[in-house]
Amino acid sequence: MATQLTKAKSSTELVISWEALPADFHLEDEPVGNTGQPLLAGALRESLEISGFIQPQMLIASNFGLCATINGQFVAKAPDWVYVRSLNQVLRERKSYTPNLEGDIPAIVMEFLSDTEGGEYSFKRTYPPGKWFFYEQILQVPIYLIFDPNGGLLEFYQLENSRYELKQPDENGRHWIDSMGLFLGTWQGTKEAHTGYWLRWWDEAGNLLLWAVEQIEQERQRAEQERQQKERLIAYLQSQGIDPNNLP
Repeated sequence: MATQLTKAKSSTELVISWEALPADFHLEDEPVGNTGQPLLAGALRESLEISGFIQPQMLIASNFGLCATINGQFVAKAPDWVYVRSLNQVLRERKSYTPNLEGDIPAIVMEFLSDTEGGEYSFKRTYPPGKWFFYEQILQVPIYLIFDPNGGLLEFYQLENSRYELKQPDENGRHWIDSMGLFLGTWQGTKEAHTGYWLRWWDEAGNLLLWAVEQIEQERQRAEQERQQKERLIAYLQSQGIDPNNLP
């Protein structure tokens, strides 16, 4: 997860502005915490794309810089997964995203816990500001999710009165996300030869949004059922002395 901040003086006052990424600013390209994180992020996007949810004006990205200027100092932090509902301008490529200047405030940010990263809960106001503080107090992202892929624990925080409040899942172990019209929850199983806990989407009716491999398997099973039904019908017709190839 990439984080970069210019030197800043400690201050109790916060002056926040939204400015474009400076032309000479270098966004660090640090390795992710573990190899499972790109799989988690990709799986979240894949089912949304297959279901037709993603629209051109949206921004869905992983390990991608979110920017703000605090007390005249430029800050960029890269959550493991981010969803922005509407952009002011659709671009083929983006190096970073500055809320308000370029579009909506992110509706959701996610962090995936790893053995090497410990800043997901950091409320540090001074240099360098913590992730929790940045998402809650600077960007004011409505929903902040922290997911532990090892134990399967999903912490769902919602912004209420300028503070994140932990929310409990429903009776199915899922959380409703109004800005997306979808449920989010944990799921245990295998994808891309990786067995463990995953984050999955469900629609309003409770239907799981499938991955490509699941859709292929679903179509294979449907074709097999149709083949078996056809064979049973042919066998029945033949038992009645009827030639299935010579039907009136």
